[in-house]
Amino acid sequence: MTADARFEDGAEGPLRLKAETAEDLAVMAVLVQDAVLSGADITYDRKARRLGLLINRFRWEDRAQAEAQGRPFERVRALLVISDVLSVQLSGVAPGTAGTVLSLLDIGWAPGVDGTGRLTLTLAGDGAIAVEVECLNLALRDVTRPYVAPSRKAPQHPE
Repeated sequence: MTADARFEDGAEGPLRLKAETAEDLAVMAVLVQDAVLSGADITYDRKARRLGLLINRFRWEDRAQAEAQGRPFERVRALLVISDVLSVQLSGVAPGTAGTVLSLLDIGWAPGVDGTGRLTLTLAGDGAIAVEVECLNLALRDVTRPYVAPSRKAPQHPE
């Protein structure tokens, strides 16, 4: 049996990032690319104006080191929170559905007037989550220790 990895093994800690600019968002989008979740892992708190996604993200920041050391790639459970949400529109996504596996491909940003804008979370299979926001305010926080990716492979994208 293979033991799960630990942050201590790599002398690194869990990610804790904020995105408040388009440049910040570009970095965060790379780190959550190919994250998987279910519809049950999506929560929208209208009163708090917050959308939360509990994701299993591929540890892109560890890919080169894993390859160099000849060890399996890792994933980690992380919480992606979008704050200052004005509205949420789902397309091809059923919130609360535990059996549906969703794969997050990208997070796009279309700025609006006076700091407002629209975030688009693009999902594999033509799904999307459009989030109208008062301002860019996202947080990404790893909430578990890394574990061996079930496929033991890095996600691949056709070029």
